[in-house]
Amino acid sequence: MFLTKVLSPLRHGRGGPAKLLFAIMYGALCMAEGVQTAPAQGTQLQTVYSFASTNGINPFGDLCRGADGNFYGTTTSGGTNGGYGTVFKVTTNGLLTVLTQFANTNGADPQAGLVVGKDGNFYGTTVDGGTNGGYGTIFVMTTNGLLTTIASFNNTNGAFPYSTLALGNDGNFYGTTYFGGANSLGTVFKVSTNGGLTSLASFANTNGAAPHEGLTLGNDGNFYGTTALGGTNGGWGTVFRVTTNGLLTSLVSFNNTNGAYPRALLSPGSDGSFYGTTYFGGSNGLGTVFRVTTNGILTSLASFNNTNGANPAGGLILCSDGNFYGTTYAGGSSNVGTIFQVTTNGALTVLSSFAGANGANPLAGMTTGSDGDFYGTTANGSGSSSNGLVFKLLLSPAWTAVSFSNQNFQATLAGLARPSVQIQATTNLTAPWSVLTNLVFTNGTGQFIDPSGGSIPQKFYRTAVE
Repeated sequence: MFLTKVLSPLRHGRGGPAKLLFAIMYGALCMAEGVQTAPAQGTQLQTVYSFASTNGINPFGDLCRGADGNFYGTTTSGGTNGGYGTVFKVTTNGLLTVLTQFANTNGADPQAGLVVGKDGNFYGTTVDGGTNGGYGTIFVMTTNGLLTTIASFNNTNGAFPYSTLALGNDGNFYGTTYFGGANSLGTVFKVSTNGGLTSLASFANTNGAAPHEGLTLGNDGNFYGTTALGGTNGGWGTVFRVTTNGLLTSLVSFNNTNGAYPRALLSPGSDGSFYGTTYFGGSNGLGTVFRVTTNGILTSLASFNNTNGANPAGGLILCSDGNFYGTTYAGGSSNVGTIFQVTTNGALTVLSSFAGANGANPLAGMTTGSDGDFYGTTANGSGSSSNGLVFKLLLSPAWTAVSFSNQNFQATLAGLARPSVQIQATTNLTAPWSVLTNLVFTNGTGQFIDPSGGSIPQKFYRTAVE
């Protein structure tokens, strides 16, 4: 029988990029037939950057990965221009640059993430500010921080856009406003890159009210989204579909038991359905994960119970292992939020809990970096992290299967979106580690064979993750 053991994560590499190391050991003298499930994926939560008030306070929105591999985002307040918020760039090794600061007339209080347009520029929204009474703006920003306000809301055409913009197939952007419109309950709008703003639909309570997040483009060319309030089941929110010419259809009305107050982007699944979260509701009143089909069949997959998180506010991200990953605003071991994995059948696992010093209360989902790890923001924290931070969740590959046959040691690893890892080996934990191979993942899976694995009494293997 195989003897397998996971060693504690070790830090290695002085004077250069650090590597996260995870190891597996097997006894080669033991007979091994067939395949044995090996240790699961490991995680480590790191702080990439903690904000100071001069360069921003409270990042609420998702990070946007640029073509240069860096991340771009917004802070809802802070900066040196009156505290109206900033737009920043941060590298994966924690170098942060403030690209622009809002000044109220050009927008204030950005709470959504950015999206890259077909022209390579970034587009976003601010909840407040502008030239029409402070109802919010839409802006475009170049990669070097030149910001131009292209539209200001006036309440009639919408007010207070909390949403991230969605790029349509026609090159225009689509989004929602939390208030304003014909019924003062929010709108769906279209905006061109030169600022032509069109109000497409106004919510009327029975078909939803107060959409907190933006839209997700479906395979059918229509957009799908949620409203935090309204609907026909007591006002707990809805899921809706809207066409590019403004035909709005309410697909689902939440009833609290199956969720309440959805405030995050819907995420498309590989099955053609959409997956999302509700901030409240479910069996414990602390939020849910749900699946909804394009024709409105809703399935509640998981309910949060505080131990595994509470009040998910950000969207989910689908990875190459077929699972979704997300954050909760509260709950976990310190009651200030968690990072979780959830399968398409609702099995939910906590990967990490925030503890204040490493961040608190994430309001956004996560983004995958070019290194295959997850990056995100927390709105708050404690100590030096009290203004919020950018974090990184390192994901060591999971050893999904190992086998030993004909003197060969063979292992299969699942690496999510990771492009590659280094496989290292040694015959003695006090001896130096040698590089066995650079394992490249295809569709999230990699496999290596060590022909010398059975010719010695014991051998240790580990992965080195940059």
